[in-house]
Amino acid sequence: MNARLGVRGYLLRGGAVLAGMVVLLSGCVDNTDDESPKIPKVAVAKVDSIAAGLPPRIAGGGRLVVGVNVPYQPNEYRDPHTGQIIGFDVDLMDAIAAVLGVRADYRESDFEKIIPALQAGTVDVGMSSFTDNRTREQSVDFVDYFSAGIQWAQRKGHPIDPNNACGRKVAVQRTTTEDVDEITAKSKACTDAGKPEIHKMAYDEQSAASTALVLGQVDAMSADSPVTAYAIKRNAGTIEPAGPLQEAAPYGWPLAKGSPLEPAVRAALQDLIDSGAYRAIARNWGVESGAITTAGINGAKG
Repeated sequence: MNARLGVRGYLLRGGAVLAGMVVLLSGCVDNTDDESPKIPKVAVAKVDSIAAGLPPRIAGGGRLVVGVNVPYQPNEYRDPHTGQIIGFDVDLMDAIAAVLGVRADYRESDFEKIIPALQAGTVDVGMSSFTDNRTREQSVDFVDYFSAGIQWAQRKGHPIDPNNACGRKVAVQRTTTEDVDEITAKSKACTDAGKPEIHKMAYDEQSAASTALVLGQVDAMSADSPVTAYAIKRNAGTIEPAGPLQEAAPYGWPLAKGSPLEPAVRAALQDLIDSGAYRAIARNWGVESGAITTAGINGAKG
């Protein structure tokens, strides 16, 4: 399982998913990103005992340099009004930095350059919805902070079984694992059984796939679970989950192998979990279904 396969979580390429922000207004679909969500910041205070574990270089500089690739809504993307990078991952990393008594300094990068930057020491931590897998663990260590997978959505009142969608129309973002692997494999299973193929409708942007579902142009869509959860949050009157989470695996923040920063980041995350701040941040962004209860390290499942 992979949001960017070989790249982010499930995407094959370095380009990012733009989650569906579809609003039904007077019978029309407004699928632009003119509207920035009013997501409140969760107040978090420095924890001296955890901050004491920061490497002196970071503590002395007062900043945690974070490599990030945008957009990947709702996890990390630019506010259309301010140009600032916002999202679930951003709020969570800001909270980690607050516990550590520093500020997060986001450095935008091509996705595939983040791990080399960690290895070169030009950034301290990566933050771009990385799936923690065994291949990546050979190059970096991960502090695991979220459980993600593939999640289908359907129109309310129009149920569909993700494991028996033969002959149905399913929207995906082009070049994602859902496009290249998942729907292709499920469609082949249909035809091998003498049933009609799945009609895969591939769109350049996830927002277009979400719009197609809201308008009833397709029967379902398949995307990363946080992407689907956020699309459902924004369109709760129209679409809903279809079937259970599939191929769950952890998202992790990559750090250089053996980084002395890892214990402090993991302790800060556990503090946020224990205090309830972590779940509050996840709830604000509509992704609480993937919340974890224990900060892990290198928890790849495959």
